[in-house]
Amino acid sequence: MQRALAWVNLVINDGDFLSITWPSGSGKSTLMNIIGLLDTPTSGDYILDGKKLENLTENEKATIRGKKIWFVFQGYNLIARMSVLEQVMLPLSYQGIPQEEKESRAIEALKKVGLDHKSESKPNELSWGQQQRVAIARAIVTKPSLILADEPTGALDTKTGIDVLNIFTELNKEGITVVLITHSPEIASHAKTTIDIRDGLIAGKIKNKK
Repeated sequence: MQRALAWVNLVINDGDFLSITWPSGSGKSTLMNIIGLLDTPTSGDYILDGKKLENLTENEKATIRGKKIWFVFQGYNLIARMSVLEQVMLPLSYQGIPQEEKESRAIEALKKVGLDHKSESKPNELSWGQQQRVAIARAIVTKPSLILADEPTGALDTKTGIDVLNIFTELNKEGITVVLITHSPEIASHAKTTIDIRDGLIAGKIKNKK
């Protein structure tokens, strides 16, 4: 059996902005899935908010993700028939929140990414950069403490990618912990700290100049 990760000891503190760089096959997807409670490690401990997370049911994992963790992927996973506002409200629909509050929170999230004026648009009416910002707004509307962003600028041009990274920087300043997964050292440098993973091991840790 091949090990995707081995002897990884990683501490992510509240308010961190951490980038994880990787060559292909280095174990980054496994690490991200473990952090996001999508995969379970075969050994070792995962501690979140001071509590060991072990032997959780899928429902228990989903509940923790819904309250604390959100993902932003390179693919935006927007629903074609839904307006921007509806896309952003969607995660709140599973929390029993009244409609008026869902709308106000969704509009607030859209304002943070500069898209409140596009609330009635459909995904096919948006640029790729705007679609990614909708995905970020959808991520922050639940007020998570941790965002896991997997190659969030991979499909964007350089300027739009920097705009998206600046949004993550501002969210981090507001207290949200951000973990950015990327193969690009230039993208990784936007984070406060870069972790280099190779062959399933942490090969280096760099404090970036900010």
